[in-house]
Amino acid sequence: MSKVTIAVDLAKDVFEIAVATAAGKIIERKRLTRPQFERFWQTKEPCAVVMEACGSAHHWARMLVGLGFEVRLLPAHYVRPYRQRNKTDRADCDALLEAARSPHIKAVGIKSQDQQAILALHRVREQWKSTRNMRTGGMRGLLREFGITSPAGATRFLERLPQLMERHRASLPERVRRMVLACWAEAQELETRMVAVEKELKGIAEEHPLIRTLLEIPGIGAITATALFASVGNIHLFKSGRHLASWLGITPKEYSSGSTRRMGRISKKGDPFLRTL
Repeated sequence: MSKVTIAVDLAKDVFEIAVATAAGKIIERKRLTRPQFERFWQTKEPCAVVMEACGSAHHWARMLVGLGFEVRLLPAHYVRPYRQRNKTDRADCDALLEAARSPHIKAVGIKSQDQQAILALHRVREQWKSTRNMRTGGMRGLLREFGITSPAGATRFLERLPQLMERHRASLPERVRRMVLACWAEAQELETRMVAVEKELKGIAEEHPLIRTLLEIPGIGAITATALFASVGNIHLFKSGRHLASWLGITPKEYSSGSTRRMGRISKKGDPFLRTL
């Protein structure tokens, strides 16, 4: 394997590349289109490659690993302090090369296609859930303007809304009634889609041996288990359960100096979605 390191600043159409020696001296720079970027690696001897863990990074990382390259995905917020002055693609590559030399920056695990597919299900479900909650909140507000109170809970509200509307037909203007029913139909559709995704996630959890192991932990169901499996990537990157807990952001901040040790609030530096489950 070659001793050079290649830094890649990813984008949708144009990719910036910087090649550096083991001593950190940049010996080659390229700015490539997407087809050129794909062809570039076919002629390169396998070596170390560093990229930010951003959109499409896992796709390119899987491709390069398949070609024999040693790929490291670095967290973008840890790379940013190494960038000097203005933000440009060239400066981003330089920052990546500097950050890659630091022993304190841990790489992000490269996710498989299955893990990314599971995460896609979760992300879409969360978007639908957010839209459903927004619609139910809007309907509650409209009804309250006409003196109509509604039951708590999104599911109960959607189930009982038709009967509620019928009971207050006389006190609710027809225009408002039509608008509320249109919002109700949209929220019901989103609820149906969410249930379908949850069913699919439960099926995945039952089929996958590692996720089935997570289900044996008290308090963890199919939603949490599949989200944790998909988000972690390569579990072997964590030396212990404490390192995983720190990555999740459920360990306290520390403000210590000398012989004085102060522990602060929970850091919440990890994925906020995982902490809500």
